[in-house]
Amino acid sequence: MSPVPEKSPSHWDAAFLLGVVTFLSFIYFYEGGGWNQNSRFDLLRAIVERHTLQIDAYHENTRDKAHFKGHYYSDKAPGLVFLAVPFALAARPALRVAGIDPESPRGELALSYLVSAGAVALPTALAGVCLFFLGLRFGGGVRGAAFGALVMCLGTPMWAYASLFWAHALVGACLVFAFASALKLRDSTSAHGDFLWALAVGLAAGWATVTEYPAAPASAMLAFLALTQAWARGTGARWRVLAGVGLGAGVCAVVLLGYLHAAFGAFAPSYAYYDPNSFSFMQQQGYLGLTYPHPDRLLKILFGCSRGLFFASPVALAGPVGLWWLWRGKTYSAAALVAAGIASYYFLFNASFYWWKAGLSFGPRYAGAAIPLLCVGVAVAWRRVMPAWRWVLVGLALGSVLLALMVVSTSSQLSMQDSCPIVHAVWPAFSTGQMAVNRESMLTVAEAQSGEYGAFNLGQLIGLRGLASLIPLFLLWGVAGALWWWRMLRSGQPTISV
Repeated sequence: MSPVPEKSPSHWDAAFLLGVVTFLSFIYFYEGGGWNQNSRFDLLRAIVERHTLQIDAYHENTRDKAHFKGHYYSDKAPGLVFLAVPFALAARPALRVAGIDPESPRGELALSYLVSAGAVALPTALAGVCLFFLGLRFGGGVRGAAFGALVMCLGTPMWAYASLFWAHALVGACLVFAFASALKLRDSTSAHGDFLWALAVGLAAGWATVTEYPAAPASAMLAFLALTQAWARGTGARWRVLAGVGLGAGVCAVVLLGYLHAAFGAFAPSYAYYDPNSFSFMQQQGYLGLTYPHPDRLLKILFGCSRGLFFASPVALAGPVGLWWLWRGKTYSAAALVAAGIASYYFLFNASFYWWKAGLSFGPRYAGAAIPLLCVGVAVAWRRVMPAWRWVLVGLALGSVLLALMVVSTSSQLSMQDSCPIVHAVWPAFSTGQMAVNRESMLTVAEAQSGEYGAFNLGQLIGLRGLASLIPLFLLWGVAGALWWWRMLRSGQPTISV
């Protein structure tokens, strides 16, 4: 398998089209409130509106909170919120210009939508673009690279995570950015380039850990990958990479530790400050709920009907197959091992957690950040399989996209008690046109009393109801498909064969 040029003018227009389509698909849906997103939005409001880290004024809308010396704090790592702060600061005056008080319920709803779009959906769409160029680098061709990017964005639970004010999509995006930056080190021809790409690895991988504590081992693996890419070029290159990664990671460590010290006066993770009456298993089971990988849980988060990744996204099975082929190709064996190692770590982590179903969720949420790197192998699998098998991959991809679409259209926060919520809840709601069923709000309890601030999609905002509310999304996809077809005609590529 010989790599093709990563970038050319014809590739950039394809990447731009993919990025726009996936970003608009993400922000087409607003998934409403829940404990996880409310905890983060409460912290964002506390910082922007009250200039404090204490969420006392908002905390009644969530049980995901820490309690310390008579005050309430978000129990989450702060990376997503810190990234959202600039979007919130920019949105507030824009809302005032539009005649909306940003601190009114309507303004807070708009703000929650905008920061979700800016701090979650946008990085995830950019990760899809990055995955496209990685697919080209690994020899997947334009079609294979585009297929892999679309599978990750629209054919896995990542679509749901990118439409919520959760951290998993942002962490997955940061890991992809760090992975791609590490690979750029093998192309570097200057000391300046060595340091800057290594710095990018440190910042991206470090911010993944600032955003979610469990990302730390994955970040360390990416730092190792960066070092391997420069190792053969001698001691100077190695030290430059170590310096760049160390500086980037150090900046992120200062941010995270500074937050923990400012909030709690110590450096223990915020999960250590739960009220004794909340999530008691965090104190009683292992370390903060972590014990050891349970084989039965691992099987369920891979193949189970309730949370299984490959049940929710059968096309994702191409990912590990492609990574195996990439490893066998030797040229990128280290990259394949690291991608597979990060995916394996996350699934083992999820299988080690007492509350492995992760509450109201679609797919294995605690392993969600691994999905983008797992999908690195999809483009490779596309290129290596026989043409007949590509039609099988297309069929699996269409089924996976349909499943993801049904979930984000109805509710991405699926019951933990239901043995197969896609069958028992999602399909009945979708088939009868029950769109955006989550009525929970990200606002405070007092603000949300009217029940008008739950989930919605953009079609509903223009008056469409039921399945008809998805028509604008389908039109978007149709236009994008026509542009892709025109692009292939212009470049002289066949438009039918896979």
